[in-house]
Amino acid sequence: MTETLAFLLDNSSLLVMWGALVMQWLLPIPAQLHPLQFWQQLAILVADKVNKPDDTHRQRQLSGGLAWSLMWLTVLVLLIALSQLVWIDSIFQLILLWLALEWRNTAKLSKRFIRALNREDKAYCRQLLEGLLNRDTRNLSLLGLGKAAAETQLLAYGRLVAGVLFWYALAGGIGALMYRLAVGLARAWSPSRQRYNAFGLPAVRILAILDLIPLRIFALLICIGHNSKTALQGIARQGESWVLPGPGWLLAAAGHKLSLSLGGPAIYDQQKMERPRLGGKIAPAALHLAQIEKVVTHRLLGWLVIQTALILIFQGAF
Repeated sequence: MTETLAFLLDNSSLLVMWGALVMQWLLPIPAQLHPLQFWQQLAILVADKVNKPDDTHRQRQLSGGLAWSLMWLTVLVLLIALSQLVWIDSIFQLILLWLALEWRNTAKLSKRFIRALNREDKAYCRQLLEGLLNRDTRNLSLLGLGKAAAETQLLAYGRLVAGVLFWYALAGGIGALMYRLAVGLARAWSPSRQRYNAFGLPAVRILAILDLIPLRIFALLICIGHNSKTALQGIARQGESWVLPGPGWLLAAAGHKLSLSLGGPAIYDQQKMERPRLGGKIAPAALHLAQIEKVVTHRLLGWLVIQTALILIFQGAF
C-alpha cells in the first residue's frame, strides 16, 4: 500500500488524471450549476454588447476575434498567476481537470435519451436535446431526433472527454480547462445562428484547430475492430467534406462503422442549412444510439490505457 501511494505521488500527472475521473463520477456537477454554463452566459452578454448588426461582415468578424481573445486570454493569465500561488499544485490541476471533464453527465444524458427514444417519447427527446443543439428541435421527427442525438453523442464524447484528456496530456489542468472554455465560446457564438454568422467565425476556427488532432485520433480509435476497413474508407472519402475536419472524421468513422446515416440538411434559425451526408443508410434509432454508446465507451477506456502508459513512460516510471 505504501509503495503504491509513493508510486502515485511520484507520478502526479497520473494521479491527477485518474483522481479527476473518479471525482467527476462520484461528485458530478449538475449541468445547470456547472461554472462553464455561466461562462457561456457571460459570452452571450459580451456578444450582445459588441456584436453590432449594423457593422459590416468584416467588422463583426474582427469584433468576434477581439472578444474571444479578451475572454479566453484573461482566464488563461488568471490561471497561470493562480498556479504560482497554490500550495499543492496537484490538487489545483485535479480541480481544473474535474471541471473540464464531462464524461458522467454525457453518459447519463445519452442513456436518458435512448430510453425516451425507445418509448417514442418525442416531447422528452426534444427537451433533452434542446439545451445541447443550436437548432430548433420542435419540429424534429423521431428519425430526425435520432440523427441529431447520434451526432451530439459522438461530438460530446469526442470533445468533453477525449479532447479534454488530450489537452491535459499536453498542457496539464490549465490546458484541459482552456480547451473546454474554447468549446464553450464556439457553442455560444455558433455561426449557424444568424446573429453570429460573422461574429462567431473566429471562435469556431480556433476550436477547429484545437480539435484537429484529438478528434482525428479518436476517430481512428473508433475504426478499430468490426468494419474497420469500411470506417477508414469512409474517413478517406467523406472526412474532409464536413464543415470542420475534426468532427468530420469522427462522424464519418462512426457512421460507416455502424452504417448510420449522419449529417444532411438541418434547420437553424428557421433557415435550412445544407450539410454533407455522412456514413451509411440506416437512420439512427435507440438501438443504434446504444451501439454508439458501447463503442465510444470501449474506445475511451482504450484511450485512458494508452494515455496512462504514455504518462508513465514520459515520467520515467519504466
